[in-house]
Amino acid sequence: MTTSDSAQQPPKKAPAKDPWDLPDVSGLVVGVLGGTGPQGKGLAYRLAKAGQNVIIGSRAAERARAAAEELGHGIEGADNAETARRSDVVIVAVPWDGHGKTLESLREELAGKLVVDCVNPLGFDKQGAYALKPEEGSAAQQAAALLPDSRVTAAFHHLSAVLLQDPEIEEIDTDVMVLGEVRADVEIVQALAGRIPGMRGIFAGRLRNAHQVESLVANLISVNRRYKAHAGLRVTDV
Repeated sequence: MTTSDSAQQPPKKAPAKDPWDLPDVSGLVVGVLGGTGPQGKGLAYRLAKAGQNVIIGSRAAERARAAAEELGHGIEGADNAETARRSDVVIVAVPWDGHGKTLESLREELAGKLVVDCVNPLGFDKQGAYALKPEEGSAAQQAAALLPDSRVTAAFHHLSAVLLQDPEIEEIDTDVMVLGEVRADVEIVQALAGRIPGMRGIFAGRLRNAHQVESLVANLISVNRRYKAHAGLRVTDV
């Protein structure tokens, strides 16, 4: 092969990145807004038990500190603003009816932070749970609109608070669907999910697809009631 022939060869493509090659997140501080509620409390417990530094946030610092002391594993408690300021990653686990107001009030503290929204907009009537459709499209999209200076992702929607809080259960048999706009941010959240024994974090699309993921919780509630279960999700063939 001549030099000219060699110069005409297309450059070799770099090998595709292994989707399971996730970052080390063990040194990150995770804050949980709404950490005194069932879902937030369960997530805080599981992450701290796995070795993560965790701060529970609440509107009342005293309530957060009491919950942190109850859970142990080095968990700290603070008000929501301090929790947001001190954390690298902030999980939003507040009730849907307080979601927008809470995030709007913390816009400054959450600037530059990786925010993980796990809120499910649901309504309930005599026929059971049903999905609500926020004006922005989903809770995660509402968070992104209210927090323009934050990096918003969505995850941890389909977890049973009962299982998360049960100290007798060592592994949570479920996958966590993670959505976001920036691959590096999504991979951080996937890695956090993977720290909890039994869990995997699975990329599930951009934030515009968050409504379907949030809405699926209404179906899982129906499953749980019929079968007296604490159902989760597994994604096959990945």
